[in-house]
Amino acid sequence: MSTPIELSLSTTREGPAAAAPDREHKRVALIGNPNTGKTTLFNRLCGLRHKTSNFPGTTQDARIGLVRLAGDEVTKSKRTLELIDLPGIYSLELEMSEAEICRRVLAGTLGVPGSRGPITAPDAICIVIDATNLPRNLLLVGEALRRRLPTIVVLNMIDLARAAGIKIEPGVLEEAIGCRVIPCCARGGEGIETLRLLLPKAVVPNHTPPGTREGVEEWADEVCERLFPSGAAAPRRSASSVFTDRVDRIVTHPVLGLLVFIAVMAGLFWSIFSLAQFPMDLLDALFAGNADWASAWQPVWLQVAISDGMVGVAKRALPPGLIADFICEGVLRGIGSTVIFLPQICLLFLLISLLEDTGYLARAAFVMDRILRPFGLPGHSFVPLLSSHACALPGIMACRSIPDPKERLATILAAPFMTCSARLPVYVLLTMVLFPTEPLKASLAFIGCYALGAFAGMFSALIARRTLLRGENRPMALELPTYKTPNLRTAIIGTLDRGRVFLKKAGTMILAICIVLWWLGTFPRVEPPAQAAAYREQAAAATDDASREALLESADRLTHTHAKAKSYIGRLGHTLQPLFAPLGMDWQQTVGVLTSFAAREVFVSTMSVVVTGSEDAESQGVLEEITNAKRDDGSPLFTRANAWALLVFFVLAMQCLPTLAVTARESGHVKWALLQLVWMSAVAYIAAALVYFVAK
Repeated sequence: MSTPIELSLSTTREGPAAAAPDREHKRVALIGNPNTGKTTLFNRLCGLRHKTSNFPGTTQDARIGLVRLAGDEVTKSKRTLELIDLPGIYSLELEMSEAEICRRVLAGTLGVPGSRGPITAPDAICIVIDATNLPRNLLLVGEALRRRLPTIVVLNMIDLARAAGIKIEPGVLEEAIGCRVIPCCARGGEGIETLRLLLPKAVVPNHTPPGTREGVEEWADEVCERLFPSGAAAPRRSASSVFTDRVDRIVTHPVLGLLVFIAVMAGLFWSIFSLAQFPMDLLDALFAGNADWASAWQPVWLQVAISDGMVGVAKRALPPGLIADFICEGVLRGIGSTVIFLPQICLLFLLISLLEDTGYLARAAFVMDRILRPFGLPGHSFVPLLSSHACALPGIMACRSIPDPKERLATILAAPFMTCSARLPVYVLLTMVLFPTEPLKASLAFIGCYALGAFAGMFSALIARRTLLRGENRPMALELPTYKTPNLRTAIIGTLDRGRVFLKKAGTMILAICIVLWWLGTFPRVEPPAQAAAYREQAAAATDDASREALLESADRLTHTHAKAKSYIGRLGHTLQPLFAPLGMDWQQTVGVLTSFAAREVFVSTMSVVVTGSEDAESQGVLEEITNAKRDDGSPLFTRANAWALLVFFVLAMQCLPTLAVTARESGHVKWALLQLVWMSAVAYIAAALVYFVAK
């Protein structure tokens, strides 16, 4: 069993590098500057043998991976090493959440989720540095060496250094810094097996850099002087550096850069909404088919009976009733409402990862910084806001990359205003009411919804930064890496990891909410209306098959509509209808708004059940029947003024309880989620009421 390592900055353990411990390390912390290939190296070593959670008490990702050590394939042993991927930082001494996490993990004061054994401090450190930018990377190396932990340095991107004419002698660098140095190319695999062999055998460095920031900078200069003595040939500029400078003149230009950004984003969203449509339809049909199959045939349970030494298996069909309805409507359709958006979310993650790997995403953040800065947001907010157009849940989780806590909170509060995929079915229904025969105007209304959401988000961020989150805007310090060919393997692994986290965290919440809403819409049980019973009697006496089916369908619709009206959610709709009357809503639309807290798109299916008694909300005939439906007093259910008010309301309202749960977790306190709910609901209600008053 590993024993704790005492850490003290004032205590050193001088000794030769050969003084290795008599045991192999079990846990190694992986640190490095951003854009040094640390994540690529982690994925190369661990592959899918890792899990992602949060560091205790923080919102930063904790990626824990298992590395199979060299020789496993031959000996068939199960020797593994635990690798902790820490956030990318430029210095351990910065007052930032990422640096604080690294300091606490190295000091053993921050627990590691899922770690094995009682020890929380790592046994060793693996520092990943960029071979093409040693002077900057050596500052972090010097700070890490002062921790006096066994250390090994990975000289990554050695292939790019060679292409640039940078000649680095690993032996000279080892002697200068006092620990083992391994040249490596994480993308291509060079040096990976050597690293597997030596990673568990890292030793304490044989000398320590000075204890001050200035002292570490004199130390880094001395190391560089030993590597590149005066008179040595200066590294030449590589073709990639020249290409990077030429492209940057365009993509970071105030005007041309914005045009390039618009073109890239247009291509990104086109890809998301077109390429993801087929798998979304497939998943929708799969879960809908399973629910229909379960409803029609009933789930089959197997009963094993043992009699006279013989084993028999008997099939028993689950009878129609409450349990069957729960499985079909509460569970299967609840899971389907979560999984259906997974293709869009995964495709967005994949494309963002590829863009980030090419180096363009950093330029896009630089361009967007000029636009977001007047609203109190940094360029770092660009990726979270972009992600929120697919789903606010991953968008809010992506806010972890924003260094300033107040800017991070402002972005979290603004993210749900971005139009997500779940709003689109509602937009389709309401634009059918407003422009049934004018597709061009309907398209313009869609664009207006996206623009209104983005403007409301920026306006909310501005108010937050001028009031509750008042603070000085920090200048954005962002490194622009060289352009590279994206690593598809790394992007796919990251996408699978993020998709799994989404299903685990967001999916479970959505499923729970769907089950609760199913219960509210199912109970109390009521007898079918007299008219439905009359239809069934007529169907029993009918001799024509078509007439019989039509009568039974009418009876089923009346039964569903009556049951929904008398359920708890229906009664709640009647009770709260006066609250939504200024928006032109009746009790049926009020029920739709209440159920849409599970997910915004539920509004359409709820209206389908309440109005027509059918659950097939995507049928053109059903949609037309909804748009032409009547209220209890005989007036149209949807008027133009009412449809405009509903459209504005769904653009601006917080109709997603899972988003509130993620906000509470990522912000660190439930008060921010409550503030988000109250603010967005108030903005949506007031704006929708004004629109209804003007349109009426």
